[in-house]
Amino acid sequence: MAKSRFEYVRQFEKSDILLPECYIVVRIDGKKFHEFSKHYEFEKPNDMRALKLMNAAAKNVVLNYKNEIILAYGESDEYSFILKKETTLYNRRQEKIASLFVSLFTSNYVALWPKFFDRDLDWKHLPFFDSRCVLYPNLQTVKDYLSWRFVDTHINNLYNTVFWKLIQVCEMSPREAENFLSGTVSSEKQEILWQRCSINYNNEPEIFKKGTMVSRKGEFLHVDIMKVIDEIFDGY
Repeated sequence: MAKSRFEYVRQFEKSDILLPECYIVVRIDGKKFHEFSKHYEFEKPNDMRALKLMNAAAKNVVLNYKNEIILAYGESDEYSFILKKETTLYNRRQEKIASLFVSLFTSNYVALWPKFFDRDLDWKHLPFFDSRCVLYPNLQTVKDYLSWRFVDTHINNLYNTVFWKLIQVCEMSPREAENFLSGTVSSEKQEILWQRCSINYNNEPEIFKKGTMVSRKGEFLHVDIMKVIDEIFDGY
């Protein structure tokens, strides 16, 4: 690189170096995805095309960083990538890891869109995501993090499934469905789904209920993470 008198400006560049010997979770979330999904008329309560697109984009990220990643877990419009605690990827520079993961994910999402949707992307309504790096000091906190995301998947999907079926099958308004479900617990929601809509929640696709785990080999697994989490992290 040529030297110049303007080179002093580089001293203003600062990097946040993530602490060593900590697991790094890179979490990617869709930004304004409610508006995005409405514009492209995603099916409710779940759109299989959209979920498979998210999974395909995540798979390519995992395969690109397979030597650094333990696994990835995703549901709806978010994905979490778990990096090994000993990784030295980009010298553990936070802005590098966060920005490159989300840009790679987004570019794959856009490039793969035509494989899952017949409708072209509108330049006024393009997908975009934010990302963050979170440090976890030990394996137990990483397991608890994934368990938290897994439980969140179940809670959100059960509510959304009942909510939308009350609208689609029982012809309730969104406000009526919201009020009807107010204060109900999981068991009551499942009973409502069965009694009102003749739908057994247990028969819903596993990808909806349990999210998707992507292995380092790029395999998709729809499992109860809380039951197999020790097996998943054996050796880490």
